Amino acid sequence: QVQFVESGGGLVQPGGSLRLSCAASGLAVDDYAIGWFRQAPGKEREGVSCISRSRYTYYAASVKGRFAISRDNAKKTVYLQMNSLKPEDTAVYYCATVSTVSNGLCVARNDAYWGQGTQVTVSS
Repeated sequence: QVQFVESGGGLVQPGGSLRLSCAASGLAVDDYAIGWFRQAPGKEREGVSCISRSRYTYYAASVKGRFAISRDNAKKTVYLQMNSLKPEDTAVYYCATVSTVSNGLCVARNDAYWGQGTQVTVSS
């Protein structure tokens, strides 16, 4: 059974930092590109960042320079370090397997496995 568990979300002030973790199980995680996606209230889910098997990284324009994705295959975990957080970063953050990058955005596999999400709230 494939399972992703996201953690690390919480309430943070604008300009603050947060580190999200995505722990995978039941999956040969080193065989896949893994991405972070987010969904804010009233909005569609959007790609945030992803990392390839060779650790090449991609970022949405809205987070580039502020967020950093990394992976530890031995721990079967993907991280998202979020710095200089803004209120517009508020969303539920999910991780999933990724197929490709299109127009600068990470695209989830059609048969992607999704985690349950972790809430990130940026507010003063």
